Amino acid sequence: MEFPERADVDGLIDPQPLPEFARVRYEPRTERLDDPVGAARESLDALDLDGLPAGATVAVGVGSRGIDRIDEVAAGIVDRLDERGFDPVVVPAMGSHGGATPEGQREVLAALGITEESVGAPIDARMAAAELATASVGDAETPVYFAETALEADAVLVVNRVKAHTNFTGPIESGLAKMTVVGLGKQRGAKAFHSTAIAEGYVETLTAALDVIEEETPIVGGVALVENFEEEIGHVEGVPAGSFLDREPALLERAYEEMPTLPVDDVDLLIVDEIGKEISGAGMDTNVIGRYRVLNAPDPETPDIDLIYVRGLTEATKGNGNGIGLADLTRRAAVDQLDLKKTYANALTSGSLAKSKLPVVAPDDEFALRTAAAALGAYDPETARIVWIRNTQELGEFRVSDAVVDDLPEAAVVTDRETVAFDAGTAAFEPAADGDADA
Repeated sequence: MEFPERADVDGLIDPQPLPEFARVRYEPRTERLDDPVGAARESLDALDLDGLPAGATVAVGVGSRGIDRIDEVAAGIVDRLDERGFDPVVVPAMGSHGGATPEGQREVLAALGITEESVGAPIDARMAAAELATASVGDAETPVYFAETALEADAVLVVNRVKAHTNFTGPIESGLAKMTVVGLGKQRGAKAFHSTAIAEGYVETLTAALDVIEEETPIVGGVALVENFEEEIGHVEGVPAGSFLDREPALLERAYEEMPTLPVDDVDLLIVDEIGKEISGAGMDTNVIGRYRVLNAPDPETPDIDLIYVRGLTEATKGNGNGIGLADLTRRAAVDQLDLKKTYANALTSGSLAKSKLPVVAPDDEFALRTAAAALGAYDPETARIVWIRNTQELGEFRVSDAVVDDLPEAAVVTDRETVAFDAGTAAFEPAADGDADA
């Protein structure tokens, strides 16, 4: 596909001045866990492992999110299982991620620091999934799938972060239940789940499918991780099988209290440097940007963001640009990073097609911001409310236009003010070297 060059569009929209930006440090009060790896090891005591014979194979399901110290946590759990005389094997529990191939899923884990060498156990990334039974969800019957690699083990446990989901709200969202049903369902299970969930409800489908899995598989429980605002592990808990639906609501409530969010709700333009699957299943956290864009689920009421401009993809996402469709604008450099096979595998499995649509593609930063200014209407650099973040996961430091400064909460401190200039060769924008410090 050919996108317009700068010369093709340069005369269509007049250049506009940018506002002054303030660099902000945002540090709400949060709780930290001193030794999350040790806590993860100890959390296994809450699971029913005593009845397993020596040498029993334990499948450890690990997903594809950028969870704090997930490589160390996974290695700690594997080591503890080994100490107790079991034979652990890591099974990627990530549905269709990595292009729904064994090689792709290994690549995703490696990007998170999880390899056979680092975790101390073999990684079995085969994609085959067996149909266990059907589950009744409302007026529908949905097949429930489970990874054959996990079924071959004597016991199965999952390790996942409990957090707000990017498509829906409810008493259970993203966590142990979802990883068990969707992640360990591999591509077939993820597809079956999403197809039913869109029509019958996500929580209802999760609940029904989990009942089947707990009855038909050797799952013994999971290790739940809750992160704080700084994206550090603040709580670790072992949750036995049969208790996911009882414990996750309280863990989810804690996650919501600690969840990173923007410090203001009224934004004209949100600039996002990078999106990626390790940041969020939707590339950027939909609860941060206020956009779900899924059927049968209204968008969050806040924040209210008029336009979103995405500048690029993370290295760790390996070309999976799912979520770029949540933006209104992007640039050619971001499109050049896309691997459409991986992006479409995600979209076709989840059924959330809007997240993989291409937004308007600008040739460079300067023209993208010129386009955004025109789209906002009556643009004035002194009143334009612009927030500029690296990604939706790292919200401890960011930039805001001057019009936003007075609305910042007490936990947000302006550290300096900057002007923004464009590189003459690439029209990429970055803070100028002569910004005024210590404003």
